Amino acid sequence: MNTINVLAVDDEPFNLDLIELSFMDNLNVNLTKAINGKDALEQLQSCDAEVILLDLRMPVMGGLETLEILKKDPKLSKIPVIVVTANSEEKYKALKLGANDFLSKPVDIEELKLRTFSQASLYKTQKELETLNKNLDTLVEQRTQELNKALKHAKETEYEISLRLGRASEYRDLETGMHIKRMSHYSAQLGRLSGMNAEEEQLLLYASPLHDIGKIGIPDAILLKPGKLNDMEFTLMKQHAAIGGLMLDDGDNYPIIKTGKIIAVQHHEKYDGTGYPNGLKGDEIHIYAKIVAIADVFDALSSKRIYKPAFPLEKTLQILKDGKGTHFDPHLIDLFVNNIDSFLEIQKEFPDNEETPHILNLLEQTR
Repeated sequence: MNTINVLAVDDEPFNLDLIELSFMDNLNVNLTKAINGKDALEQLQSCDAEVILLDLRMPVMGGLETLEILKKDPKLSKIPVIVVTANSEEKYKALKLGANDFLSKPVDIEELKLRTFSQASLYKTQKELETLNKNLDTLVEQRTQELNKALKHAKETEYEISLRLGRASEYRDLETGMHIKRMSHYSAQLGRLSGMNAEEEQLLLYASPLHDIGKIGIPDAILLKPGKLNDMEFTLMKQHAAIGGLMLDDGDNYPIIKTGKIIAVQHHEKYDGTGYPNGLKGDEIHIYAKIVAIADVFDALSSKRIYKPAFPLEKTLQILKDGKGTHFDPHLIDLFVNNIDSFLEIQKEFPDNEETPHILNLLEQTR
């Protein structure tokens, strides 16, 4: 049986001796004595008491005052206190102050032992439960951290796959190396400015690289044509939005693919209904697609391409403003223009690498 540490507090030596004799046949009981409340509080600094037997009428510091101090101390408040008194009124006061049990004087030895063992057992069980809960909390926290780390890695992997799929279409087009990353971060930033929560913002970041995935299905003769497309060629080029939708179809259980489909199909729709493939207008166009449309056009205008130099910022913003209410959502364009500095920071963070080989350069090398 585990050892029980008992603190007996009484100013009468006879009563303390009686308590000591009561536990003489119980070798598992360690008894510590105190002659008043002040002495008891001092003993508790070194005595790991699991039950306190507390007389109420003592000099220097009485039992009620001692009990009040004990129950206000976070380190001592959970130790069970059994008050010993012959006064019913004092007993009720003690119980109100938080005493766990009481013994009436003259003390019955067997009752004293039974109540002491009972309270000690409850206290030990409570401590074991607290330790178990603390260990469980630590384990849950550890497992939560591991799960969050795994989820973070999974999301980063999804983004990387999304980027690489985006670049698969990019390498068949006339875009530059960092277009996909810039455009996805522009989209996430504009999403945040529009009031999206962190989850939606991240979803937009991860799904927007899929906007032109359908260009994989466009013939090279059209996709890589250096000059202006004729009407028939442009009609075929516009099919990349529908092709992208087909490539990302049946992805309702995968948020990034589901969102990517919306963006791929709708990012060439225009606010006034003159876009393609479905001629949607206004709020018929999903906000994800409206955002990506602005991000995509801004990057196309402000970046150097094989067929054109980068436009100055003033000219780029003017073109965007000119499209307000016709090509672009008015509210989103205002948010973009009014917060242009944050988008320019993204532009600086992901500059084009002139050393990155472009598909056209590779084709030239093979001729």
